[in-house]
Amino acid sequence: MMQNDSLPPTKLRVLIADDFQETRRSIRLMLSMNPDVIVVAIAKDGSEAVEMATEHHPDILVMDINMPKINGLTAYKRISQIYPGTGCVIVTGQRETGPLDWAITLGVYEYLLKPFTIEELNNAVNRVAALMLENRQKFFEESEKLKTNSANLKILAEEYSKNRRTDDQALAVFEKLAENPECELRWLRTLAMQYVIRQEWSKLKALSARLEKQNNESR
Repeated sequence: MMQNDSLPPTKLRVLIADDFQETRRSIRLMLSMNPDVIVVAIAKDGSEAVEMATEHHPDILVMDINMPKINGLTAYKRISQIYPGTGCVIVTGQRETGPLDWAITLGVYEYLLKPFTIEELNNAVNRVAALMLENRQKFFEESEKLKTNSANLKILAEEYSKNRRTDDQALAVFEKLAENPECELRWLRTLAMQYVIRQEWSKLKALSARLEKQNNESR
């Protein structure tokens, strides 16, 4: 398989989720042919996929749709809420357009019908990786724009809060605002909720102490 020059230099951490053991084995074998990939976890249902994702923090999910407990798209939605920016390749035997439409609304743009070839799977993973790299570059460029005055930051914070954004860019805005010792309580509380969603407990603990102190001072 051709090496994609746009892939990140470190190996992509991939989580596989499918309720059929043979399919899980096949996907793992196919991905072993990709020198840019390392499989960090294999789940047999959607619920297990969510649990394993919180433990292993994969870059990309290769996820079946129809699985016990939680279907693949619901599992991806939950994982992406905790770790925004996680890539996903959906694999399924379904040929209906409904699941595809739902996948697109969740930000999934790689959708393989079973059976698929080694080349099809690894090309899909590589395309997701390239898109992730592009998004990270955009995030870096946007982060540079955050080096601006407090007024502009508050404008962004108002917009992101209104739209209930929890992605990396929104987090960066609220963290930048929090660097100000006189940051408004509402932005600190919003940042605390971001940490809860992401399960970043150490950051939440430090912020909670600050919130408690400012709450006491405001009484």
